[in-house]
Amino acid sequence: MSSNRPKIFASPQEGLLTLLIIFVAVVAAFPMAWMVLSSLKTPQESMQTPPVWFPATPNLDAYVQVADVVSLGQSFLNSAVIAVITTAAILLTSLMAGYAFAKYTFRGRDALFAVLIAAMFLPPIVTLIPLYRITGYLGLNASLFGVIVPNLANAFGIFLMRQYIKGVPDDMIDAARVDGASEMRILFKVVAPSVMPAIAALTLFAFVYHWNSYLWPLTVLQGKTEQYPIVISLSRLLSYNRGAMNTGLVMAGATLAVLPPVVLFVFLQRFFVDSIVSSGVKG
Repeated sequence: MSSNRPKIFASPQEGLLTLLIIFVAVVAAFPMAWMVLSSLKTPQESMQTPPVWFPATPNLDAYVQVADVVSLGQSFLNSAVIAVITTAAILLTSLMAGYAFAKYTFRGRDALFAVLIAAMFLPPIVTLIPLYRITGYLGLNASLFGVIVPNLANAFGIFLMRQYIKGVPDDMIDAARVDGASEMRILFKVVAPSVMPAIAALTLFAFVYHWNSYLWPLTVLQGKTEQYPIVISLSRLLSYNRGAMNTGLVMAGATLAVLPPVVLFVFLQRFFVDSIVSSGVKG
């Protein structure tokens, strides 16, 4: 006798794939969940063996202690200035350069684009000393401008925008030109809305990268602690991680540092997923 109960999965393969996705998601989310839970534990719970998974009485004492050790307000402001200005500049320069590479024909275009692609393969550590020397010649060392200026353009961003803008129909652009629109108006009123998923993805990549940047700001700022971004300021908590009693303090600082990128991802996740799907379809 056949059962009338609805099937959860259409096939065993679909069930296995779903279980695999759930497993990967749990593994990926576990470190962040453990970080947040540990920040809410008491020192005694942090030291307990076997470990306590959930705090019996969650508290925010560790977050209050972090504010006593680190200048949170100034550090967050420094990180916001670096990440927001750099991300905005990368979006602007990538959109303009990507449009030029995709829709204009000029001498040396392909060679210049090849050089741009080659620059993407350079490890950041290779360019650290040359960039430091350049910022020194410009008198930008020991300032936030020295952190920001070398990152106003990004090879990956230009490549990403160029690939997406190539898919914008030329007829749309020609129609806008016939209507008398300037090239800048075409770029921001016609092209940009057509590549919004790529813009959202680049915004997320650029903001997260520069919010979490550590080595370059540490090199340029030269010990000026009042200009340190939050990631470097929280490195002071490393001296606290030698004892299990201070685990909650370290975890609280790490939780605060990851909040802005997580919030940004929540707002941009729809566009981000659309960009991945679009690139897969085009691919």
